[in-house]
Amino acid sequence: MAKGSGRRPKVDLDNGIEDVTLSLLEWLGEQGVGAMIRVDAERMRDNRPAWTFAASGEALNGGVRADGASAAECMGRAVLALREAGLVVPF
Repeated sequence: MAKGSGRRPKVDLDNGIEDVTLSLLEWLGEQGVGAMIRVDAERMRDNRPAWTFAASGEALNGGVRADGASAAECMGRAVLALREAGLVVPF
């Protein structure tokens, strides 16, 4: 998808992203990228997207953040954001 096209890519919640999240975090570390996923109880109580993925490092030329209502949605968005940032994510 080209940047600036005005369309948002769809997140595939059925691809088992939760199964590879730890492997993805480990792989990112091996690429020199620090990354984390967290859940925010306050945002959950307020019925807002409570899951956040954040990553930064030289391989990204800046940082990446993705939020979602579930861990699967958050990580699906995270993989899309990492790919848009130029990383060839093997998952």
